[in-house]
Amino acid sequence: MDFFKHLFGIGSPEKITYQCTARVATSPPPKAESPTLDEPWRELDWGEKQKNLEYVQEYKPEQDDIRFLRVLLYGPVGAGKSSFINSVSNVLRGRMTIPALASATTSDKSFTKKYETHKFNKGRGSAKTFYPLVFNDFMGLEDGTNRGVHADDIKLALEGHLKEGYEFNQVAPISEDDPGYNPTPSADDRVHVLVCVMSANTSQMNSSVLEKMKRVRETASDLGIPQMAMMTRIDEACCETDKDLKNVYKSKYLRKKMKDFSSAVGIPMNCIFPVKNYSEEIDMNDDIDTLILSALRKMVDFGDDFIEKTKTDM
Repeated sequence: MDFFKHLFGIGSPEKITYQCTARVATSPPPKAESPTLDEPWRELDWGEKQKNLEYVQEYKPEQDDIRFLRVLLYGPVGAGKSSFINSVSNVLRGRMTIPALASATTSDKSFTKKYETHKFNKGRGSAKTFYPLVFNDFMGLEDGTNRGVHADDIKLALEGHLKEGYEFNQVAPISEDDPGYNPTPSADDRVHVLVCVMSANTSQMNSSVLEKMKRVRETASDLGIPQMAMMTRIDEACCETDKDLKNVYKSKYLRKKMKDFSSAVGIPMNCIFPVKNYSEEIDMNDDIDTLILSALRKMVDFGDDFIEKTKTDM
């Protein structure tokens, strides 16, 4: 019997029992959780690019003394404010453009130094006009005191007191004696929508920058100005969105990022829009355009509501 046990490799009964028990106890490793939801948490019709483009292109303020709906962008350094302006210009004009100088390098200092109004050309030559939608780009909010744009300058810009080309002073806000101060702003000079631009690829925002952002929001709230937020660099922050932009509202990571930002700054989720700026591309892309137009349409709606409200209150 011992010979047959040795020949066929049969062990003792106890050993056989142990081996069988071990096999039963072994289970496959747990399945990794999917980084995307089965269904998008926000609906977006990816086939309505042309409809939304025409909506923005054909918009015109109904108030006679307002030629342009004015959008003011603010946010941390490197969030992509100037790149967003360029991306909007690309979408409206249907080709690559660079109306706002933007830096491709990462820095803790703002690239924008002056208060400028960015208009978007409509037509060419003698038929050239401008779309009735303009953007003002602010110097970035930097970490620490006496760095970046001064909070009081943002308040004055919201009220229309900053003239074109005013050069920002990080130490002190503009004074009424400064040549860049506009003592009598018109309805056309005032800001109609305030938009915060932040990067989805930022791990954590400094507390001093968050505090500055809250102050800006409080000032705009006191003035009744509607507020939105753009979350840029969604392709860099999420590999699923990098593979396919249509995954943007399925991405669990981006949804959590938006919720965290909403809680930290106080902007409601339905006023936060994830976008991808044109960066590496040399040709137009329908998916990039669709996300930008989704946000632009809401800017036009919110800004127009504010213009109508101020007209009624006058």
